[in-house]
Amino acid sequence: MKIKLRVLLPLAVFSVMVAFFAVGLALNPRLVPSPLIEKPAPDFQLPELHDPERIIGLTDLKGRVSLLNVFASWCVACRQEHPLLMGLSASGAIPIYGLNYKDERSDAIAWLDELGNPYRAIGADRDGRVGIDWGVYGVPET
Repeated sequence: MKIKLRVLLPLAVFSVMVAFFAVGLALNPRLVPSPLIEKPAPDFQLPELHDPERIIGLTDLKGRVSLLNVFASWCVACRQEHPLLMGLSASGAIPIYGLNYKDERSDAIAWLDELGNPYRAIGADRDGRVGIDWGVYGVPET
């Protein structure tokens, strides 16, 4: 009896571990479920990047389909994505708004001066609070 238990117990533990690993390997690591699906967009009020006296908010996006792109000057992937946004903006297919995430104002403006500005308006989210409300996990996000 002791011999059977010594053989079967490790085999059972190993089988359970294999089952957990198999389930884990089947999951898509790029799929991040959003708690915001099927819910209205969160309201926000942020200073506009180029004109901090002007406030940009959800009301600027309401009434039409719009694209909100979360970006930062320190984000390498944002630099790679930027030509796509410039082309989309030039086509006029959809209005693009920006959310500058956890960035210095001067760095973001210099970055846009260098690469071009595809955005109709840009909200400056220096502390990342609006990004959290919108479910931002990292940049870039659209």
